[in-house]
Amino acid sequence: MNQPYKVIAFDCDGVMFDTAAANRAYYNSLLKHLGLPPMTDQQFSYAQAHTVDKAIAFLCGRTELIEQAWEYRKTMSYLPFVKEMAMEPHLIPLLKKLRLTYWTAIATNRTDTMERVLLEHGLEPYFDYVVCASDVTHPKPHPEELMKIAGHFNIRVSELFYIGDTEVDEAAARDAGVVFAAYRNPSLKATYHIQTLAELESILLL
Repeated sequence: MNQPYKVIAFDCDGVMFDTAAANRAYYNSLLKHLGLPPMTDQQFSYAQAHTVDKAIAFLCGRTELIEQAWEYRKTMSYLPFVKEMAMEPHLIPLLKKLRLTYWTAIATNRTDTMERVLLEHGLEPYFDYVVCASDVTHPKPHPEELMKIAGHFNIRVSELFYIGDTEVDEAAARDAGVVFAAYRNPSLKATYHIQTLAELESILLL
């Protein structure tokens, strides 16, 4: 039986990688420079799901602190934090199988760090197309990132299969009209719920 999908798209943080340690260290470094306390769990949850612009605004609050954070960010190397990212153990084996049948893509609310992430982890050859928050006018939870992927491959939205892990991903998938698989988050409304990326092999008939 042939699958109705043509493109398989992934969120980055929380799906392709466990980025909790890396992102917490990154934002706490910014906060420490500003003389602010480390992130609370609530702040961390928000930062994990949203763009760096929104995360910094949420964490800093005051305009002058936001401006200071952006100035400091320009001087920071992201490389130490990239190396703290833990890749999902089944990601590369899955991608190798996917690419025999499907196009592969990424829809992420990262802005200017995704290229470095792919390069450092040797993932560049495994993706046909990457859409970051900086590539669209309205990042997730708006559906524009997913619609941009569908447009790039000239497919119907129903032919796009998206894996995400947050309410932001759920909303983007729902409003775009794409098939959504929720990764390790049973609270999300999704067509599929998975605990590992290996489970996609049976869902996608690999």
